[in-house]
Amino acid sequence: MSVRQEIHDKLTAAFRPSALEVVDDSESHRGHAGYQDGGESHFNVMIRAEAFGAMNRVARHRAVHKALGADLVGRIHALALDIDG
Repeated sequence: MSVRQEIHDKLTAAFRPSALEVVDDSESHRGHAGYQDGGESHFNVMIRAEAFGAMNRVARHRAVHKALGADLVGRIHALALDIDG
């Protein structure tokens, strides 16, 4: 399973979002730190879920990282998050 699909599946299971986009943006970072051949190192995630409504920005980011798990987060060089309730 691709890293992009793992991110999508874990966030869907944890938050049942009303909207979720996971974009592998690795190619635009070719030649920069953390880039790896084949991509799957830099991601942009847009997620909308009611669960985030009462959380502040830091709590939302922590919740996403917890849902993804340390192993998956450790395989990602960069994760840009656009989170809203």
